[in-house]
Amino acid sequence: MVTEQQVREALRGVRDPEIGRPIEDLGMLERIEIDGGLVRVHVLLTIEGCPLRDRITADVTAALQPIPEIERVEVLLRPMSEEQRRSLVGALRGGAAPASRIAFPDRTAIVAIASGKGGVGKSSVTVNLAAALAADGASVGVLDADVWGFSVPRMLGVSGKPVGFDGMILPLEAHGVKVISMGFFVPEDTPVIWRGPMLHKAIEQFLGDVWWGELDYLLCDLPPGTGDVSISLASFIPGASMLVVTTPQEAARRVAERAGKMAERTNLRPIGVVENMAYYECPHCGAREAIFGEGGGDEAARTLGVPLLARVPLVAAIRAGGDEGVPIVVRSPEAPASLAFREAAEGVRRATKSRVGRPLGLLARQPG
Repeated sequence: MVTEQQVREALRGVRDPEIGRPIEDLGMLERIEIDGGLVRVHVLLTIEGCPLRDRITADVTAALQPIPEIERVEVLLRPMSEEQRRSLVGALRGGAAPASRIAFPDRTAIVAIASGKGGVGKSSVTVNLAAALAADGASVGVLDADVWGFSVPRMLGVSGKPVGFDGMILPLEAHGVKVISMGFFVPEDTPVIWRGPMLHKAIEQFLGDVWWGELDYLLCDLPPGTGDVSISLASFIPGASMLVVTTPQEAARRVAERAGKMAERTNLRPIGVVENMAYYECPHCGAREAIFGEGGGDEAARTLGVPLLARVPLVAAIRAGGDEGVPIVVRSPEAPASLAFREAAEGVRRATKSRVGRPLGLLARQPG
């Protein structure tokens, strides 16, 4: 007859789909009953009506099927008690009081993705950078801080409503990237009409109440310009990095430089420039045309004293990938645009390498 130890060993590979840790480590594996060839596994769910209960059942059953002595598996699910949830939240937060501080592991490199004006493809750069880093094995999150013009959920093909309990929110995930966005909480066609204090609180909650886990990189997609959201984010993550996105166009370059200079005044560290829509290459003859001009990325990089990390071509596949929720680096990893995004990701990796492993000391302002 199979032993309980055998069953527990087999279940070590079963992880909670949202938190990403073994169910036993999270206190979700309540008990195991063995009756001859029948094994009953009692699992605690984080909340009543957990949307992933069927996946947990399937994962537990699949983990035990290879054991020849087991003839049948029953998975019995019930929600955690309030006390059990509080214990889980405390363990995930490392004992920190909920909403009392914003803290990330020392290994996490936080990078704000900024642009001076809209329409330069900042969100496209963000999601493709995130997908490229994740494809190389990094643990990556994206905070869609563009509260008014959120587009990251659509571009990464993720939808639904994040699970929240005891003051903690679990981000959604797509293409190996964890995501939080205002787009998960309001209908896509509903405008967000907020002013400074509400925007400040939203960013604080996205940073402090979301359980991001052991991230290597957190990319923050800022709204265009240097307004309330950018200032609030900078106040919460002093010492973080900033990547500036521009097109070659003179007007875009000058405004992008202002966004980069904001970093110097808000304790952020500029690390590089990505020139998007750098050129168009004819698919028939291969001739290149600089539709938006030339040199904007180089000039912005010189002005800010940082390297130009990549020139991303203007191709329809980037737009199509954003509309369909499959970034080009995922769909066509060897395409020239994908190689440019991967080059930019490598530049981010190099620029932030010296920061990984060093605490940022991120303290949120207390209410009142």
